[in-house]
Parts: sequence; C-alpha cells; structure tokens
Amino acid sequence: MYKIILFFLFTISSFAQKTENVILITLDGFRWQEVFTGADSSLINDKQYTHHPDQLRETFWNDDFKERRKALMPFMWNTIAKKGQLFGNSDFGNDVIVKNGKFFSYPGYNEILTGYPDPNVDSNDKINNTNETVLEFVNKQKGFEGKVAAFGSWDVFPFIINEERSGVPVNAGFESQHITNSTQEKLLNELQMQVPELWSTVRFDAFTHQFAKEYLAEKTPRLLYIAYGETDDFAHDGAYDSYLKSGRQTDAFIKDLWEWTQSQEQYKDKTTLIIASDHGRGTIPKDTWRSHGDDIDGADHIWLAAIGPDVKPLGELKSKGVIYQNQIASTVAKLLGMKFQNGKEIGVPLDFK
Repeated sequence: MYKIILFFLFTISSFAQKTENVILITLDGFRWQEVFTGADSSLINDKQYTHHPDQLRETFWNDDFKERRKALMPFMWNTIAKKGQLFGNSDFGNDVIVKNGKFFSYPGYNEILTGYPDPNVDSNDKINNTNETVLEFVNKQKGFEGKVAAFGSWDVFPFIINEERSGVPVNAGFESQHITNSTQEKLLNELQMQVPELWSTVRFDAFTHQFAKEYLAEKTPRLLYIAYGETDDFAHDGAYDSYLKSGRQTDAFIKDLWEWTQSQEQYKDKTTLIIASDHGRGTIPKDTWRSHGDDIDGADHIWLAAIGPDVKPLGELKSKGVIYQNQIASTVAKLLGMKFQNGKEIGVPLDFK
C-alpha cells in the first residue's frame, strides 16, 4: 500500500516540461458517482427528483455504465479518458479525498486554491480569505503579472480569492465585465441583467463560461480559474434532471475551452486543464444526494481529471490509492514551473507523467 500511495504522491519529474498555461476548472458539488457511472437509476426514475423521467432516460440511460457516463460527459470519456487522466473512482478504491472536514464550498475552494485545509474557514460567509491562493502567488511572479484571472458563478469568489489584496481580477455572481469592451462582452452584460435569476447568489454557468472565454481570447492569461456552480444548486433544489443536464453542458464547456486552446498558437500543446470538484454528496439514503457537509457520508469523496502536454494518457486510474484536494494548488504551480509556498503546510504536487 505504501508504494501505491507513493505512486499518487508524485515527486518532481525529470522530464522536460511543456506546459506554459493552466486552466483550473471546478464543478460545484458534482458527484464522482455520476462522473464514473453516469445517471443514477434510483434518481432518474424517481418523479420526486425528475419531472420527465421518460425523456431523461432516453437521453442519459443505458444499462452499460460505460455508455451512460459517455452520454452524460462525452468529452470527459471520449477525449480526456484517452488523452489524459481521471482519478476518483472509489469503486476501484481510487480515491480523491477532501481534507478540510467541513465538506462544503468555501472550505473546499480554499483547500483547492491554497493547498491548506484551514480549520478557521468554517462558513460560506463573504469574508476575505486570509490565506494566499495559488492565483495570488502566481500573479506575483515575474512574467505572470496581470496574466492571472478568475471567473465564477457563485458571488463569494471575490472573497475566497481575496480580490482586494491579491490583485487578481475576479468576475463572479451577477457582476458585469468591463475589460475588453467588445460587442460580445456588452451583449453578455445586457443579457445577464435581463435573464431572470434562479438563485440569488449564483448566476447561470453560461455567463461565467462566455465571460471567461472572452477574457481568454482578449487578454491571453497564463493561469485562468473557472468555477462553474449550477450543479450544486440544482442538486440542493432536488432537480436531478437539471443537475444531469447542467453536468453535460459543463462537459461541453470544457470541450469548448480545450478545442479553442488547441486552435491558438499561444495555447496549442502548451496548456494543461485540471478539473475537479469542491466537495462530494450523499448516496445512501437516496435523498442525501441533495446534501453535503460533515454529517453526510461520502461528502469527502471527490474526483479529479487532467489533460495537457505533461499529462501521460493513462485514462481512468483503477489502481488503489489516494490523492487529496490539497494537492491541487501546488500542482498548478508546478505545471507553471514554480514551487508554491504560502507559509502553510500544503499538499505535495502531483506528477501526471
């Protein structure tokens, strides 16, 4: 077991590194169960959680779990599973574990971005993070000044990243974007104010995605963080049909980002995507899928995927082993040729070689 764990707690690779840019992506509260096995039959057939089960089964159901997961996340399984790596299928004992003990959003995002599961981060309140994120750290490094940005659907991200102190631009919640002054940006700003909101603190992910992509094209950041949020809110609402559809759309957003970067000289074959979640959700009893937190069994299990020039195409990892959420921040820095230090005891970087 010691050797297996060491396989995941990788050391610095001796191979020449090709990554020059990183896009870090999170899907709020999207379960590993759906990622690796597709739609859940106990939920897709339950009218309490699914308004149109026949329609949903036609779109997402197949008796073969490999076909189900492709129906839900085609880019994940047709591209990343062939050219990248996926961690977190607990059915094989391949686990990605949250260490903060809280298992809800602010503590999870703090752990992802700072590498430090801070026990003092114990609420989702809009309090500026005292911990330095990898975004802030990279933004201070020579050649990266002004080349780091973040976009999120949840309006707490400016505080998680501490936009005031860090100098990292953060567009989140229902905030308009005034960077490129392009026709696309103006249209997005108008539409965001015109479309009825479903939640008071979370905008639709389509706006987050399009704002981020517009910024990517116009400002060419070298480190970009995109935090999609719909999946968690649809789950809390008990809307499994919308949860699945949002998961599939987010997979399409990730495909869009990947294909765009591979069409641009600055990003082609020089960009790594890391994709993860901030916390898990319940499974048994069935209704706990709507929830997460320290009282929900399984909320500490998440998943992680990566694709890029320094990611060996191993696909789905099926060997037993454990990696941790607090390793993501140092991994982002390592891919950019840096050693992340913020005065805390952070997780060691992963090596995807």
